[in-house]
Amino acid sequence: MADVKVFSTPTCPWCTKVKEFLKEKGVDFEDFDVSQDEKARNEMLEKSGQMGVPVLDVKGTIIVGFDQKAIEKALE
Repeated sequence: MADVKVFSTPTCPWCTKVKEFLKEKGVDFEDFDVSQDEKARNEMLEKSGQMGVPVLDVKGTIIVGFDQKAIEKALE
């Protein structure tokens, strides 16, 4: 299981940017489509308290949106 979970939707441009960024960094991640996956949507809501995507869970650190500095810090 990956240390990073990405909660996203197919139509979200920032979700695409987050996933491209993680791939460039060579980070393994699991992607959850919260527009289709109710269990993942509920998990995202529980962790972040909101419906906005992307939401990342990096080793237990919750990051809302494409916050490059926060993602890099959480990956250290």
